[in-house]
Amino acid sequence: MTAATPNTPAVDHAERVKVTEVVLRDGHQSLIATRMRTEDMLPIAARLDQAGFYSLEVWGGATFDACVRFLKEDPWARLKALKEAMPNTPLQMLLRGQNLLGYRHYADDVVEAFVERAAAGGIDIFRVFDALNDLRNMETAMRAVKKAGKHAQGTICYTVSPVHTLEMYVEQARKLVEMGADSIAIKDMAGLLTPYATYDLVSALVEAVEVPIHLHSHATAGLAPQCQIKAVEAGCRHIDTCISAFAGGTSHPATESFVASLRGTQWDTGLELESLREIGDYFHEVRSKYSAFESEFTREDVSVQISQIPGGMMSNLASQLKEQNALERIREVFDEIPRVRADLGYPPLVTPTSQIVGTQAVLNVLTGERYKSITNEVKRYLQGGYGQAPAPVNEEVRSRAIGNAPVEVGRPADLLSPEMTRLTEELGELAESPEDVLTFAMFPELGRDFLSERRAGTLTPEIIPQGEAERPVTSGVPTEFVIDVHGESYAVQITGVGGAKGSKRHVYLTLDGMPEEVVFEAKDDYVAGGQSGGRASASAPGHVTTAMPGNIVEVLVAVGDSVTAGQSVLISEAMKMETEIAARVDGTVKAIHVARGDRVTPGEVLIEIA
Repeated sequence: MTAATPNTPAVDHAERVKVTEVVLRDGHQSLIATRMRTEDMLPIAARLDQAGFYSLEVWGGATFDACVRFLKEDPWARLKALKEAMPNTPLQMLLRGQNLLGYRHYADDVVEAFVERAAAGGIDIFRVFDALNDLRNMETAMRAVKKAGKHAQGTICYTVSPVHTLEMYVEQARKLVEMGADSIAIKDMAGLLTPYATYDLVSALVEAVEVPIHLHSHATAGLAPQCQIKAVEAGCRHIDTCISAFAGGTSHPATESFVASLRGTQWDTGLELESLREIGDYFHEVRSKYSAFESEFTREDVSVQISQIPGGMMSNLASQLKEQNALERIREVFDEIPRVRADLGYPPLVTPTSQIVGTQAVLNVLTGERYKSITNEVKRYLQGGYGQAPAPVNEEVRSRAIGNAPVEVGRPADLLSPEMTRLTEELGELAESPEDVLTFAMFPELGRDFLSERRAGTLTPEIIPQGEAERPVTSGVPTEFVIDVHGESYAVQITGVGGAKGSKRHVYLTLDGMPEEVVFEAKDDYVAGGQSGGRASASAPGHVTTAMPGNIVEVLVAVGDSVTAGQSVLISEAMKMETEIAARVDGTVKAIHVARGDRVTPGEVLIEIA
């Protein structure tokens, strides 16, 4: 088969359906929490390049974060390596508009610089979207892609709510084309499309705009294969699929199955099943290497039509709750997510709004009180910092989060001053290239640590656990035991700890595989050890503590400072979201037991106020 070129599909046929393979980005993001390393991509790169795909999605989404946070790889180096290994097939990335690949809006000069460097590094097709479908947040990125001479794919995030209508989506597509979109992508990140809704939407878009329509639909609900066929029948000629080893569940329909379904029709993809089988066999072995990062919540489940939780969000939530020793409460979180989404005006659940909504739902569940603790990102969202919500928000929640603070109604980035010069100066000698500054821009603390370790030659990727028994859990305290009682042995695993009521605390565990809930009553004070630094347990109103395990990002007060009840004294990070920790009483700061970067757990005294 003739290899594809950056500008020409493998086979020139008017009706032929073109396939984008997503295994190197969305496939492993959905099923193994984005843990695939570059070393496992390169050996199969030549085969992928020769297969005849329209494009290969290799970058963006959560890959940038995972490279820096877990894998200790330079994501820019990954892009360069993949481009060198696959020079004949267009490389594609997922770009979050003004959010780029981080969790806030960046100034226009950062967006422009990022797109320019990504294009220079090897990206040919930029799939640009905004989590709220606020097109104002896509303008700068789209303009930058066009300036770089690359393919600008305007994206509609599909969701279902009282305000998301067919007419709304068609109007968004028209405006994206006016912005210069070379194609329109339907991004069905949660697998919410149904076959006939797909047919209606694609038909309407094909009639409304003259650029190609692409379909990206997750298999979460088990409906995506049917949706793909109905999309083709309605005039869609570009479909995203994933090689079978990383397909199904919360990922995408299998590439091989889709190719087989169209063989001998006017829509035949022209791809060869034998070549695809070899690729699938390779990735089957790769997936087994990362089995410890698999989640039981990556199977096909039609309940997504209720919860609307995207595949990548579902697997990441499971991974993050496991780190909190609270995996058994994931169903409570799934139930809470639609309620939080409604409170926030029905944002589509896609990064970063999926993370914003998901983390707040986790806080609501684990603290035992809705909006008792509110992340900074939710506060920023309710102030208009991410753009216009699709529907009115819950004003009671807004008031609780931001009080009487003004709400911005314009394009959020218009309030941001240029950042590149400042970021370059802040990073200083750690910056060896413009790409390093952009890494720092995406994740300031994480990026600085990564670049420092790279310079020192101490970058160490996370250990890949081998098997269930070695999966990572919250460090510092054992969580799995074998207890011998009167000659009988019992396997006990602590899976979560609920909030304390007086001296009593609910503890969730499994006993020989059976889930149990028990109540412990402490008879004396406990002084934590391990990574907590030996902090005492909170026992007085002036003891500041946290509701969730995490890391201290910033200490906002000093010993001797006067504080008032409700004043923020610490900022912690949990599940990639920042949360302010407030004083509960008026008084003077007598002692501070934490510093920036410290790991903290619930119940510890972090600050003393008297």
